[in-house]
Amino acid sequence: MSNKEIEDMNMKEVIDRINALYHKSEEEGLTPVEKEEQQALRQKYILSVRRNLRGQLNNINIQNEDGSITNLGEKHGNKKLH
Repeated sequence: MSNKEIEDMNMKEVIDRINALYHKSEEEGLTPVEKEEQQALRQKYILSVRRNLRGQLNNINIQNEDGSITNLGEKHGNKKLH
């Protein structure tokens, strides 16, 4: 599978393919090309998780003792991920 095809996959497809490659690796092993595909899919998945987590953390507001609200995303976040 090419990098372009991996980029075009949605997360469900990525997870399903990661799982299929895992099961194949346990049963009969993977070819070098399949191992590269597995790594690329895992990297896409990890990047997605990081972006989602960063988005959630950037939307956390904390109420201070004086009643004011601090948005942690504005104060500490909004960092770009690869």
